[in-house]
Amino acid sequence: MIKLIFSAIVLANSLYGMTLDEIIKTSLSKSPSLASINARIAANEQNILISDQFSNPEILLSKNTIDSSQAMSQSIISFKQKLPYPSKLATQKEVATAEDKILQEKLNAAEVLLVAKIKTQAYTIWEFQELFKIINAYVDLTEQNIELYESYTSIDENQHMGIMKAKLSLSDLEVQKSALNAKISSAYARLSYLAAFNVSNLDLQLTIKEKPDLNALQSTLLNNPELIIKEKEILKQDAKVKLADINNYPDFNIIAAYAYRENFSNYVNLGVAISLPIYATEDYKEEEAKATLLSKKSLKEDTKISINSTLKIFYAQMLSSYEIYHIIQDDALPQVSHMFELSNSSISIGSDLFKYIDVLFQKLDLEQKSIQAVSNYNRARAEISKLAGEIK
Repeated sequence: MIKLIFSAIVLANSLYGMTLDEIIKTSLSKSPSLASINARIAANEQNILISDQFSNPEILLSKNTIDSSQAMSQSIISFKQKLPYPSKLATQKEVATAEDKILQEKLNAAEVLLVAKIKTQAYTIWEFQELFKIINAYVDLTEQNIELYESYTSIDENQHMGIMKAKLSLSDLEVQKSALNAKISSAYARLSYLAAFNVSNLDLQLTIKEKPDLNALQSTLLNNPELIIKEKEILKQDAKVKLADINNYPDFNIIAAYAYRENFSNYVNLGVAISLPIYATEDYKEEEAKATLLSKKSLKEDTKISINSTLKIFYAQMLSSYEIYHIIQDDALPQVSHMFELSNSSISIGSDLFKYIDVLFQKLDLEQKSIQAVSNYNRARAEISKLAGEIK
């Protein structure tokens, strides 16, 4: 049934294109890298069950070589069971449970990372496809104007040079189209790898929304996966410090033995054994655990600084893309569009094609930069979403 559903998804993708949300949802259920972490979580569940179990008892059978007529002749079966110091098993389980929480957070972090990579790749595909569309439109426009210009019966040397420049520009556009085709194919291959299934058609619309607000973005860092993992590692290490402290207290061993004598009365031995922590090994291990705990706390603080610094980098990229987009859309493009209209009018009466081509390609360059600004804005936003631990 699952295979049938997946096949239907792949078929729909090839025919109509998948949305980014559909790709993310499907990839989170199929990614091999996530499956490996899930397997580790399942394995650790067994470790939790083991952590509060007693050690296996020991049974020993011995017999001496003294003649059975002697009272010392005997066969002995002994039973030995280790009884851990009170609360040691509970603390061991606390350590194992803390490891489970770390693995759960690592799974969440892996999902967040995967989603960010898929978003980034999808935005790159959108950029390449939009660039391809606009270049294709300019190819058509340039071809039309070359045909229009060549239709004039009298063409002087300067006009002929204009046609040559237009044809060279047309060749350059065709080269860009070919390069973009290769980039689009490569980008889809990369997206298919990240999604763990073939994606050949993406349905995505991108825009630049609000101006980024650094304070608002900083408030989202509370759910940063890396910070949460560090916190869980500190809790686990704190439990290990408790366990190291408890290990200073000896475990008990209960011993029971039954002696069989062929010609004499049998008897039972009962005893108790304890380990003697007289060499300070446990103290050294406790100090080691405490030092490791301090190290993990320092790493958490360092991670906070690093994450905040990374946020500022991507915030600057978002802000720059926002500003570039609005400079182009609100200021530059309206001016170039007016120049383009004037040039377009003049070409219809046989005016200089050189000027027209220059204005045409200025407009193309600005529109390409506008597309790249939208893509860069959204890619930076995806990185900030990763820092915020978002899976959407």
